[in-house]
Amino acid sequence: MYTSVIWIGDLPVWAYLALLFIVASILSVLVNIFYNLRYHPLAHLPGPKLAAISNVPYSYWFLGGRQPFKIHDLHLQYGPVVRVAPNEVSFNTAGSWKDIYASRGTQKTFIKSEFYDGGSFAGRGVHSIVSERQPQVHAEMRHYLSSAFSDRALNEQEDLISQSIDKFVELLPKQSDDWDLTKGYEMLTFDIIGDLAFGESFGAIESAEPHPWIAIILGALKQGALVDVFKRFPTAGKILNVLLHYQIKKLTADTGSNEEMAIDLVERRIARESSRKDFLTRLLEDRVEKGVSVLQLAAHTSDFVIAGSETTATALATMTYYLLRDPKIMGTLQEEIRSNFNSYEEITGKSTQRLKYLKAVMMEAMRIYPPLPFALPRVVPSPGESVDGTFLPGGTIVYTSPYSASMDPANFQDPTKFIPERWLGGNTQDILDAAQPFSLGSRGCMGKSLGLLELRLIMSKIIWKYDLELLDQSIDWHADSQMQTLWQKPKMRVKARDRHGNGMGKLRS
Repeated sequence: MYTSVIWIGDLPVWAYLALLFIVASILSVLVNIFYNLRYHPLAHLPGPKLAAISNVPYSYWFLGGRQPFKIHDLHLQYGPVVRVAPNEVSFNTAGSWKDIYASRGTQKTFIKSEFYDGGSFAGRGVHSIVSERQPQVHAEMRHYLSSAFSDRALNEQEDLISQSIDKFVELLPKQSDDWDLTKGYEMLTFDIIGDLAFGESFGAIESAEPHPWIAIILGALKQGALVDVFKRFPTAGKILNVLLHYQIKKLTADTGSNEEMAIDLVERRIARESSRKDFLTRLLEDRVEKGVSVLQLAAHTSDFVIAGSETTATALATMTYYLLRDPKIMGTLQEEIRSNFNSYEEITGKSTQRLKYLKAVMMEAMRIYPPLPFALPRVVPSPGESVDGTFLPGGTIVYTSPYSASMDPANFQDPTKFIPERWLGGNTQDILDAAQPFSLGSRGCMGKSLGLLELRLIMSKIIWKYDLELLDQSIDWHADSQMQTLWQKPKMRVKARDRHGNGMGKLRS
């Protein structure tokens, strides 16, 4: 069968059409580059030119695990306002925290960006307290969940918290030589939050092995990072989904496992009908009236586990690292804790509230290494709003970068030095509000009081009972860290000696 081909000059028509498509594509890219550099509403803002024309640099920093440090370098180079992507702006000032995240009264809210659509339970059509983007719906969720985090609830939960802590403290000097204190803190806080959220401990402390759910959660968080990249590059995302099918399938499986595990634990807790004072005791009382499904409860409790374990463990590990690097600071804290308590049993949530230096150490640890390093993206409401004096058009993605805000010399004197005294007053050169480890406003961390209680109890009990020694002085806490939404922290080898002569043990990685 003969098929005719139309020719134009020396080439067939299809070749001209292909050439036209290529030329049009190149022109489109060039026009987009020119627009982003010259006529985009954010074109006047400082920042690297490549980041202004493409999402490639941002995604590279994110997937490479060093994003907080890279954005901080950009702030040091360009100042407090940096354009880090074509439609994305990072701030690192105290004023930006308030303008972006604080309650705004009659002003329009900076709602969460589409980044939050890629988390766990998104595929099941359910949003949690973390992923819900609509302010009114989020407010209703927060009101429902608030009873689990009230001061009264916290007082009732302290015995449960202390049981896990006391097990950990007792076993501390008995661990094998290959044990890692950084992971140990994760196991402790994971057991605590499991007990509070589901009415049963994960048993990580007794087994001295991280619960499988910890690895599953980290995998689910990595999927969230990939989803963000795929949204920035839809076409490339489809191609990568084919090329990296196995790796992406595993991350998707981790997300599914995270969801199934949370659902199973919630269903088991409901079936027990226990009156123990955990999170679900109060939430189940109002569940039917509020129309909250098992799936919705599972989404919330999954967030509790992630936010309530990893961030607290990060703060504990950071405190320990910096205390053991500075004998003077450790000595001051030891003196405060040991002089305030005659016995281990005297250490309670209430009694530790008077430890001012401990509080300063806690705040300094969360400043120098924010437990949540990922900047929380928000959308500027239409038609536009000013953030710390800089006007941004509606639709701009904006955030305060926690690490850079805490480490900028414009906000803190000697920001790379661990100086708890800056939180005791008298230093007018530090802008303390630039560090917001719990964020602020209506979207601030609901578990702030719980987290602070855990930090006070755990550090007070360990330091009252043991003398600690950092065995590996070569650790560089920041240089050896990576971020995949949450921190991936260095291992610590620590020796623990009972100061009352009741034994000695090593904690090693």
